[in-house]
Amino acid sequence: MSVTFEALFPDVPLPRRATPDSAGYDLAAYLTGRTVRVFNEGVAAERAVELRDGAAVLVLAAGEKALVPLGFKARLPRGIEAQVRPRSGTSVKTDLVIANAPGTIDPDYAEEWCVPVRNGGTAPLVVRHGDRIAQAVLAPFATPEFVPGRVERTGERTGGFGSTGVGGLDASNANTRRNA
Repeated sequence: MSVTFEALFPDVPLPRRATPDSAGYDLAAYLTGRTVRVFNEGVAAERAVELRDGAAVLVLAAGEKALVPLGFKARLPRGIEAQVRPRSGTSVKTDLVIANAPGTIDPDYAEEWCVPVRNGGTAPLVVRHGDRIAQAVLAPFATPEFVPGRVERTGERTGGFGSTGVGGLDASNANTRRNA
């Protein structure tokens, strides 16, 4: 099984796993010579990237979102999705948030891959060309048919949403526990 990879620029790297046992393929921002679609309070605008110390960068104000381009297209095998997720180190060390994590790229998607990100902090966030901003985990998916019918309660669950309780919270979250 393989993924067809089409670089849109000559220097776009293949997504790669950091180690042989890594589940995710690192996804790197491709910003050189680009504009990026940025969203501020729901309004989209194209923004040219800046040059800082010879490198292309995208600067996002607090709360701003953007579709960060990756510089490639890919064709996934039928029945395989790419789940776009945060990288754990990036999530801990920066305010970069994957806006719809985990996002899905379907096998019939034929456009450039982008990662929807948000600045979750209060200071400007800088994304540099080549920064590994997310990871893609490739996973099989099922497509069963929905059919009309009656849904009955099982003996295991007798309540509604949140009825199995909230585990592991300490007493400081008692109000949350009561309302769950």
